[in-house]
Amino acid sequence: MPAYVIVDILQTTDEKKMEQYRAAVTPTVQKHGGRYICVGGPFEVKEGSWKPTFPVILEFPDLAAANRWYDSPEYTPLKALRMAATRGNMVFLQGLK
Repeated sequence: MPAYVIVDILQTTDEKKMEQYRAAVTPTVQKHGGRYICVGGPFEVKEGSWKPTFPVILEFPDLAAANRWYDSPEYTPLKALRMAATRGNMVFLQGLK
C-alpha cells in the first residue's frame, strides 16, 4: 500500500541551510521509490482550523520504504540540516490500495 509523508514547514529560520537541503534531498527520496506530490502552493481550508504554512506531500511505495528513506545514511545529514533550518511537523500515513 502506498504511504505518504506529510510535512508542514511552519517557519524557515535559516534560508541558506534550506537551499542546501532542497538542492540535495530529491535524489534521496527517489532512491527509496518516493516522489513529491506537492511542495507548497496555494491551498483552501474547507473545514476545521488547520491552516498549513508550507505543506509538502511525498508518496512512497509503502511505510517501510518511507521509513528506510527517513532513516537512511544519505538522508540523515539532510534531516539534521532541515531540522536546524526550520520548525515544522511531519507525519507518515499509510494509504489505501
